[in-house]
Amino acid sequence: MQILIKNAHIVNEGSIYKSDLLIENQKIKEIDVEIIIDADKIINAEGLYLLPGVIDDQVHFREPGLTHKASIYTESKAAVAGGITSFMEMPNTKPQSLTQKLLEEKYLIASETSIANYSFFMGASNDNLEEVLKTDPKTVGGIKIFMGSSTGNMLVDSKDVLEKIFSQSRMLIAVHCEDESIIKQNIESAKKEYGENVPISEHPKIRSAEACYKSSSLAVALAKKYNTRLHVFHLSTAQEIELFDNSIPLQDKKITAEVCIHHLWFDDKDYTEKGALIKWNPAIKTKSDKEALLQGLLDGNIDVIATDHAPHTFEEKSDTYFKSPSGGPLVQHALPAILEFVKQQKMSLEKVVEKMCHNPAICFNVEKRGFIRKGYFADLVLIDLNNPWKINKENILYKCGWSPFEGEIFNSKITHTLVNGHIAYKNGSFDESKKGMRLTFDK
Repeated sequence: MQILIKNAHIVNEGSIYKSDLLIENQKIKEIDVEIIIDADKIINAEGLYLLPGVIDDQVHFREPGLTHKASIYTESKAAVAGGITSFMEMPNTKPQSLTQKLLEEKYLIASETSIANYSFFMGASNDNLEEVLKTDPKTVGGIKIFMGSSTGNMLVDSKDVLEKIFSQSRMLIAVHCEDESIIKQNIESAKKEYGENVPISEHPKIRSAEACYKSSSLAVALAKKYNTRLHVFHLSTAQEIELFDNSIPLQDKKITAEVCIHHLWFDDKDYTEKGALIKWNPAIKTKSDKEALLQGLLDGNIDVIATDHAPHTFEEKSDTYFKSPSGGPLVQHALPAILEFVKQQKMSLEKVVEKMCHNPAICFNVEKRGFIRKGYFADLVLIDLNNPWKINKENILYKCGWSPFEGEIFNSKITHTLVNGHIAYKNGSFDESKKGMRLTFDK
């Protein structure tokens, strides 16, 4: 099968240029100003922009055990519609991915159902170090540690265990950083003032900037002590940015950081309208935090944009503050949302591609993805930058059926998503005849 994309504006490695691109046997075979060949399929991309497929390094697709919220199939489909061709999923499912056997069971589900390419993190707890150290760095992207509140026994709060993981792991360690002791103190203070009816506006005070910084600084200190490869998920505060270096190239960094769409888009004033629909951990904080995170991204202290896609049912999110779970769906709308920053001239299109496509591939050493290069897998997205559309119930693809962006008008629309050279999505329709592939890592 040969697919020829004609007249696309290719956005890749800091440049935008008009070119044709030929795909053969899942990979990019040729990139040239004019390719003349009798291909099986020809896509006329005149006026469209061709990007590498987005690699989302942090999602929660809820399978196994929580499939009333989402599944690998439903959320990978939404991801592909949003231009995300590869995802890396978290271990806090039911059961949690705390053994090699349970981890491989998730890979089996994905091999049969995922529309996008996939990888799954190995989970760490206070008592599974032996299993963690068995993880194969060639076939698993990293180890996930919740250094903050989490479900079940996935909170790693033992300093001794943390020291052992950081000193012994030969893999990238990715961390959720919030200090549990500070959070508990803040909850008690809020209950003294409000009783059980704590308003959602208190969320960023309970899961405070202090709680984030204390935990993030501990993770960075451990990584420096043991020369560990560390990736800090979802920064949410201005203060944390100072922990990360922008003076060296990404490929030489041992400590990297990520920011998520919701921390760039919303701030604490939005709790009035959105309520628990924007309740995430770490919490969405102030406007000044939001602005500092964007600047940290542009300056290079923050390396990656991700989603932390974490769906719950609307009924679950409609409960009281303490009962409403944290997290929300984002994979379908992350790229269109960040392209609004391009429209507003807050960020260049080249920078979007760097932070959502190139840098996740570099951070995790993903093999032959994240760039538009000959010989790389043809994970590609075609975008019309001038095709406004409104997010509503009818076009939301998440199993949970809602989005914090509902009612927003985005100016950019994804027209095609190719996964391993297969046109998986085209103008609202899907071809599910081919599944995604397991990511591999050059480690």
